[in-house]
Amino acid sequence: MFAGENGLQGDPRLKAISEAIRVVPHFPKPGIMFQDITTLLLDHKAFKDTVDIFVDRYRDMDISVVAGVEARGFIFGPSIALAIGAKFVPLRKPKKLPGDVIFETYELEYGADCLEMHVGAVQHGERALIIDDIVATGGTLSAAISLLERVGAEVVECACVVGLPEVKPEWEVSYISLLSLANRELLMWYRSIVLLMLNKEMFIPEALTFL
Repeated sequence: MFAGENGLQGDPRLKAISEAIRVVPHFPKPGIMFQDITTLLLDHKAFKDTVDIFVDRYRDMDISVVAGVEARGFIFGPSIALAIGAKFVPLRKPKKLPGDVIFETYELEYGADCLEMHVGAVQHGERALIIDDIVATGGTLSAAISLLERVGAEVVECACVVGLPEVKPEWEVSYISLLSLANRELLMWYRSIVLLMLNKEMFIPEALTFL
């Protein structure tokens, strides 16, 4: 769900956040429009507003785990975790964590990748939020959800700063709500990402994508 459809419609912070994110054409390869959040980080107010919006949403959801996806999920995740009184758990690429790990592999358009998490970092029954900077095709967030659910956590929501409407229906997740702040098609997100679970009654949109 786009934040503008979740009680923040008309909030000027959303437009400022979107405008603070630089688009770099043809990086890292031709045809890619790279969403560069480093310019958002240079804007103190926009950066703070980004964190504040997430904190306001999740403060009263009884979340005990904020899981950040490597690498840019590490930028936003710890601040959110501290503010809502949760622990931060890094989900890392292979061979980056020193202890015993569990892992989840996922497919990319150009191959496969993997996320790892320390054994014992998340306990059965904990309520978790997954945070990343961007959602596009769905593979990474789907893997993160699977990883947390394998240890018995309840994934309450996935949160991203930027959303790209690239449809990958094979990666649909029909029971996890997704919130993003900035859409890259003029802040009009309804078509690409909406998913809510209300008392186990599921609404599945025509297209849901995860990175």
